[in-house]
Amino acid sequence: MKKGFSTIMSAQFFSSLADNALLVAAVELLRMSQAPAWQVPALAPMFAFFYVVLAPFVGAFADSIPKGRVMFVSNTIKVVGCLLMLFGAHPLVAYAVVGLGAAAYGPAKYGILTELLPPSLLVKGNGWIEGLTIGSIVLGILLGGQLIGARISPWLLGLDMPFFDTHVDTPPEAAICAIVLLYVVAAGFNLFVPRTGAPLIPMQAVPHLVRDFARCNSRLWADKLGQITLATTTLLWGIFGNLRLIVFAWAAAALGYGTAQASKLAVVVVIGSVIGAVVASFITKLDRATNVIPLAIAVGFLMIGLVFIDSLASAVPFLVVMGAICGFLIVPMNALLQHRGHNLMGAGRSIAVQNFNEQACILGLGAFYVGMTRFGLSAFGAIVVFGLIVAITMELIRRWHRHNTVHHADELERLLEIARTDRHH
Repeated sequence: MKKGFSTIMSAQFFSSLADNALLVAAVELLRMSQAPAWQVPALAPMFAFFYVVLAPFVGAFADSIPKGRVMFVSNTIKVVGCLLMLFGAHPLVAYAVVGLGAAAYGPAKYGILTELLPPSLLVKGNGWIEGLTIGSIVLGILLGGQLIGARISPWLLGLDMPFFDTHVDTPPEAAICAIVLLYVVAAGFNLFVPRTGAPLIPMQAVPHLVRDFARCNSRLWADKLGQITLATTTLLWGIFGNLRLIVFAWAAAALGYGTAQASKLAVVVVIGSVIGAVVASFITKLDRATNVIPLAIAVGFLMIGLVFIDSLASAVPFLVVMGAICGFLIVPMNALLQHRGHNLMGAGRSIAVQNFNEQACILGLGAFYVGMTRFGLSAFGAIVVFGLIVAITMELIRRWHRHNTVHHADELERLLEIARTDRHH
C-alpha cells in the first residue's frame, strides 16, 4: 500500500468508532429521559437525513478541495454535534448534526482511495477500509456500552474540573465527553492525510450541482454493472444501518439484556466481519465481484434465524457467521461500484451518489421500522420482516443481473474487460 494509506485508515477508524459509541450514549440518554419508544429506532434515519438532503453537494465539495481537509472539517462538525447533545439539545437533533459531518466525510474517505491506489489494489484497499469500518461499528457500540456501564461511568463522573461545574451528571453525559476526545484524535490524523495530486474540480452553482447530481445518479443506475452493485450495497447498508438499533430490542426480548449488556453482545460480530472482509480482499477479483450476489440472499434468512436464538452460547457463533458473510459481500461489491463510478463521473461524485442511495434506504427502512414500533410490532416481528425484505429483494437483484447477462451480454463483457484490464495496472 502507498504511503499515507495507514493514516487514512487510522482517521477513519477513530471517527467511525466515535460515531457508534455516540449512538449507544444517545440511546441511553433517550431511555433515561423516558422518551417514547419510537425515538430510539428514529436515531438511524435522523443520522441518514443529511446524507440524503446534501447528496448533490458533498461529492462536489469533496472534489473541490484536498480530501484530508474535507475529513478534518467533517470531524469538527461531529464534535459540534457531540457538544450539542452534551449541553441539552434533543439527542435526535444532535445526532442529525453528527450525521451532517458524516455525510461530508464519506465521499472524501472513499474518494481518496481511488486517487491514492491503482485499480489493481482497489479491492484490497476496500477490504481494509470496510474491515476497519465494520470493526469500528461493532467496537464503537461495545465501547459505548462500557462507557455508560457500571464500571467505567462512575470513574468518568468522578473526573471533574476544579472550580468549574461541568454539569456532567449522568453516565451518558460522561460517555459523550470521552467520545469528543475520539473525534479529536481522528481530526489529528486528518491533518497528516497526504495530498494525492489529483486535480481539484471547482464547485458550481447550486442549481447546476442538483442537475449534475441527478445526471450522475441516473448514469450510475443506467450502467449495467453499476446498477447491480449499487442496488446490492444500498440494500445491505440499509439493513445494516438499522440492525444496529434493532439488536438492542432483540437482545432485550431474547436475552433480557439492557443497553450496556446488548452492546457487549455486538462485539462478536467484528471477528467474523473483519475475517470476511479480509478474505474477500485477497480472493475476490474486481471483475468477478457479482459472483457473490447469491450469497446475499442467505443474509435475509440468517436474520430471520435470530428469532430462534435464546441463549448466549448459540448467539455468539451465529452472529460471527453472519458478520463474516456480510463482510465478504460488501468488499467486492463496493470495489466494483467505486470502479464504475470513478470511470463514469469521478471519485467524489460517485461516492456521493452511493451514499445518497444507501442512506435513503436507511432512512426509508428506518422510518418503516419506526412505524412498526409505534403500532406495537415486537422486535422478533421486525426482524422477520427485515429478513424477508433482504431475501426477496436480493433474489430480485439476482434475476435482474441474470437478465442483464442474457440481454446485454456484449455491454457487460466490455465493462468486465475494463475491470480485468484495470486490475493489472
